[in-house]
Amino acid sequence: MTKAQSSGKLVQYWGTGRRKTAVARVWLVPGNGKVTINKRSLEEYLGGRELLARHIFLPLLATQNEGRYDINVNVSGGGVTGQVGAIRLGVARALLKLDPEYRGVLREEDLLTRDPRAKERKKYGRKRARKRFQFSKR
Repeated sequence: MTKAQSSGKLVQYWGTGRRKTAVARVWLVPGNGKVTINKRSLEEYLGGRELLARHIFLPLLATQNEGRYDINVNVSGGGVTGQVGAIRLGVARALLKLDPEYRGVLREEDLLTRDPRAKERKKYGRKRARKRFQFSKR
């Protein structure tokens, strides 16, 4: 038990994650592993997609902290997959605030790197970023 917990204060560790156009604000609170995303449960939010649910827990599994912290998330923008990627980065950054010693383990698992890939802008004279209109010779 930390000094702040024994004095009656609520200890929270936070991190911000981004992926594509999604932004997630993540708080880790000592608890039993409950995940709340936008005031909804994990199962309700992801609609039973187990693979996406596993992505959120990767930083906790890498640092052997599964089941020790409740995760509270506010996430906006993008689609569900982008939001899950943002949450994963937010959890990893919150764990760093909890204990800076986790940096090596998280870096080794490539959980601290922000994925820079995003949709390319549409160019004028084209249908999309690179797709061209159909060419007719005659």
